[in-house]
Amino acid sequence: MNTKKQTYIISIAIPIIIGIVSFILTSKQMIIYNQLIKPPLSPPAFVFMIIWPILYILMGISSAKIILTPSSHGEQKTAMLLYICQLFLNFIWPIFFFNFKSYKISFVIIIMLWYTVFRMILAFYELDKKAAFYQLPYLIWLTFAAYLNLAIALLNSH
Repeated sequence: MNTKKQTYIISIAIPIIIGIVSFILTSKQMIIYNQLIKPPLSPPAFVFMIIWPILYILMGISSAKIILTPSSHGEQKTAMLLYICQLFLNFIWPIFFFNFKSYKISFVIIIMLWYTVFRMILAFYELDKKAAFYQLPYLIWLTFAAYLNLAIALLNSH
């Protein structure tokens, strides 16, 4: 197998594995989503199971493109550091939301995640425009998820 293909496979596997681990850690608590008071436009729970794998694949493709893009070491390092930070925030968000039921802290985390992804897209754009564009659905979804998170925090505060 050539190095380019390996880079894509590993890069796609990383966010998928992180998503699976996060799902495993929170899956028993996800039933609470159905019990929450939800805002208008709230999708049914199964929609999340469709959207996230697509976003993880796009994340992986995008990160592989950055890894394979010849550039100054500093630009690539900054872009990948932002990528790693957003993966971490993406991983912890559901733990705070579902396991701890900390909707306000989850909202702070998702805002940090949104900002990190926005900065990451800008950094990716400098290196590979397609890699940046692959991240736009993620940013759009995070915007919607932040709306849901804030509304749930406000509607379910006790």
